[in-house]
Amino acid sequence: MLQNQRTPDKNKQKNYGMSAQNFKNLPETIEKTADITKEQLAFLLATEDDAMIQDLKQRARNTGDRIYGKNVYIRGLIEFTNYCKNDCLYCGIRRSNCHADRYRLTEEEILSCCKIGYELGFCTFVLQGGEDGFYTDEKICQIVSKIKAEYPDCAVTLSIGEKSRESYQAYFDVGADRYLLRHETADEAHYKKLHPVEMSYQNRMRCLRDLKEIGYQTGCGFMVGSPYQTVDTLWEDLQFIRRLKPQMVGIGPFIPQKDTPFGTETAGTMEMTLRLLSIIRLIHPHVLLPATTALGTIHPKGRELGILAGANVVMPNLSPVAVREKYKLYDNKICTGDEAAECRFCMQKRMESIGYQVAVNRGDFQP
Repeated sequence: MLQNQRTPDKNKQKNYGMSAQNFKNLPETIEKTADITKEQLAFLLATEDDAMIQDLKQRARNTGDRIYGKNVYIRGLIEFTNYCKNDCLYCGIRRSNCHADRYRLTEEEILSCCKIGYELGFCTFVLQGGEDGFYTDEKICQIVSKIKAEYPDCAVTLSIGEKSRESYQAYFDVGADRYLLRHETADEAHYKKLHPVEMSYQNRMRCLRDLKEIGYQTGCGFMVGSPYQTVDTLWEDLQFIRRLKPQMVGIGPFIPQKDTPFGTETAGTMEMTLRLLSIIRLIHPHVLLPATTALGTIHPKGRELGILAGANVVMPNLSPVAVREKYKLYDNKICTGDEAAECRFCMQKRMESIGYQVAVNRGDFQP
């Protein structure tokens, strides 16, 4: 999971001069302080003490339940374009991937997805896509305006990458409520290893600051087990989350996509992702925390286990079935053939099977 390894390693405890006795009651300590040291993180990611990890996950789950109850919030994901101007080394829709089968949804198709979703009980629509210049600010604003006019009780989340502050303000002014922009890593040197030279860590941070200042419910996040990731870089991610105080944090395991420079790298693990979900819940208790599709991709019960580790959001896919297989950020993505209704009711049954309920409302951040 960390650099050159993808599973917890008991030798990491030795490297950090640790012993189990030094970290007795560690989950309780993290819960009380809402913070974690680098040494504590290293221990938790490496330990084979099952009782401690179960305590960590239970405390995270109890914390989320105390704030949000047994509600799991559903977001209707609409992947409306897989064109992207960027060339991120890990991403299957990077501009230089000549094997990608490109598509764009029309405004009518996007609105049709929303109509289907609304009838199924969705009250948040997430418009996600690559950084595609075809969708000008004017087009994005028009789409957001029409969704808000038709479904005023719903939230619109955008996840369309790095933009100028003026663009973010324009989307917000016509009704966009939330914005998801994974920071990917809070370590600048690590950022440079994941992205092409024309992309800037400073600009990514600027975008997130602008989004918060404008008033969006803002989401950041990172991949778990990405190439060159270490305990140090993960700790920087957690401290960045503590400083930014985002309303949403999206993390999921790194899964390689065969047509990228990282196509032969080792995937992140479910267990490391679950531990980090729990830690994030404890250091930032009120956060909206998805159990991601990537987590469900690496394990059949990944999303359920994510909820049991402290997550409280899931994102069923509302995109037309014909394009789902084409939005290939990583390989073996699940739910590419299901109709929207199948995704919705399958998710409801899955959540009920672990004692949670799908909440049919906007599911806003609770400060």
